[in-house]
Amino acid sequence: MKRREFVRRVGRTALGAGALSLGFSAGCGRRPIRNWVWVHGGRERSGDEWRLRFAKIREAGIGAVLVSGGDLDTLAGAAHAEGLQFHRWIWTLNRSGDQWVKENHPEWFTVSRNGDSTLEKPPYVGYYQWLCPTRRPVRAYLRRVVDEIASDPSVDGVHLDYVRHSDVILPIGLWEKYGLVQDREHPEFDFCYCEVCRDTFRSRTGTDPLELPDPTTDVAWREFRWEGVTQLVGELADAVHGRNKTISAAVFPTPTLARTLVRQAWEQWPLDAVFPMLYHEFYRESVAWIGSAAAEGIAALPPSRPLYAGLFVPSLPPAELAEAVRVARDGGAAGVALFEMDGLTDEHLARFAAAARNG
Repeated sequence: MKRREFVRRVGRTALGAGALSLGFSAGCGRRPIRNWVWVHGGRERSGDEWRLRFAKIREAGIGAVLVSGGDLDTLAGAAHAEGLQFHRWIWTLNRSGDQWVKENHPEWFTVSRNGDSTLEKPPYVGYYQWLCPTRRPVRAYLRRVVDEIASDPSVDGVHLDYVRHSDVILPIGLWEKYGLVQDREHPEFDFCYCEVCRDTFRSRTGTDPLELPDPTTDVAWREFRWEGVTQLVGELADAVHGRNKTISAAVFPTPTLARTLVRQAWEQWPLDAVFPMLYHEFYRESVAWIGSAAAEGIAALPPSRPLYAGLFVPSLPPAELAEAVRVARDGGAAGVALFEMDGLTDEHLARFAAAARNG
């Protein structure tokens, strides 16, 4: 498969949200990027239409786009023409759109404590189909995916999403939506118990995780799953940095919540920046929580690694968006990232522009 053809296939799959000088710092005379926006690039727009969209967000104080799907040449060309950085946003361990993996490697998908594969019985929603990060062929495949993306000269960086296990516990604000009460770890939502995970853990500890008295409280088993994702991210970061590009990730709100809900120890990852999704209403919190959650994440990170506060626009009327920007900056965030571009009204952009100028 030709490189360009592979990159375009990866872009379709992505649809389903000391730094290098090309990314997050003011190296080589570049201004630092302070504000970002996620973009679903699969919308049917011409290059000129994308330029008009990108011009509006640039004028509001956004300096970079995180784009999934769509035609790479058109989108990157429009972003660069408007002075924006272009980062490719991909779904990483959730590969629900990756037909090649489904057809050729169904054994790569994670397995619940009940013994169900996410390929055949996805939890919560139909697109929750996850690969197991413990498997070496999975890591090699995903490394090739990000290397192909990073090798394209039109891409400034790679942005990982869904780089975690499936939610063992959903954010409390979503329980009612799914008719659940998750005050403990239920087996149908607890991953991964595939043969490779079980054999690898058994070789290290002498115990099959399915034979633990209570797998939900075993520290070694919990750490094993954190480490699997962390090791995968290390390999992906190595590939992207090898192309002299930056790598970042959308992550769960705080190190504590991320470890508890989705087996994600993102403060340990060798990234150039992190984008915690501080979607306050998902956690039944006020806008003020955005600042305290940002501060918690920053305290856990190396001083040189920027944190950008992810803000959920549907939960933020224009006036509250401006307040969210302020509290995120007060909490120490280097800037914010907005989900997502098409949800931003003209009033949102006006309020955001004023907040960005005052930040």
